[in-house]
Amino acid sequence: MTAVAAPLLLLWDIDGTLLQRASREHAAALYEAMGELFGIGGPDDGPRVDYAGRTDMDIARSTLVARGIPARDIDDGLRELRALATAAYARLVPEDLSERLVPGVVDVLDWLAARDDVLLSLVTGNLEPIARLKLRAAGIGGYFPAGQGGFGSDDEDRAALPAIARERAGGHARERTIVIGDTPRDIACARADGVRVIAVATGPYASGDLSDADAVAPAAPMLRSLIERELSATT
Repeated sequence: MTAVAAPLLLLWDIDGTLLQRASREHAAALYEAMGELFGIGGPDDGPRVDYAGRTDMDIARSTLVARGIPARDIDDGLRELRALATAAYARLVPEDLSERLVPGVVDVLDWLAARDDVLLSLVTGNLEPIARLKLRAAGIGGYFPAGQGGFGSDDEDRAALPAIARERAGGHARERTIVIGDTPRDIACARADGVRVIAVATGPYASGDLSDADAVAPAAPMLRSLIERELSATT
């Protein structure tokens, strides 16, 4: 008897991969929390940091260090900072983010949701409550079950998140796991866990910047053929 392969676990990034330009209120929530806890000003009042592909607390730490906040104070305040940022985003999140969905991505999600040989999950630098609020406002929260995924609230280091997501999926095998993201840091986090990665050039990086991925889709609709190829190769 031929053994049936385990479903393919697809770990989706959010910002730039599922949604575009949906981070304004998210960034505002982080700065509001940092301002309340550490007294810093807004993004125009000091050095800017690169957000793409990083966890919320990694972004916050880099921002606070650049503003002269001591590392020990940052460490001591991280738990409260997460809570304040979540509360701020819950107040600031738009009721409807559906217009920010990456073109074509819902069709891909619909196709995947109808299959029994894939599992949909998340690997994102967003704090989990922020991620859930954001996806609900975009109308796609139902594709990604609660209790699954890896989030910026689980670990400040993005590289740790795929392994966390695999563990929550029942200790899913590396060879049956694929990260889908839009930045070199998405690729790096997949490599750190020894899993495959499909990049999609729907965020701030062009296809050529993502060439270290196992495959690159210039746009979301092309993800379908790349995922079909992975399914064929691993069954």
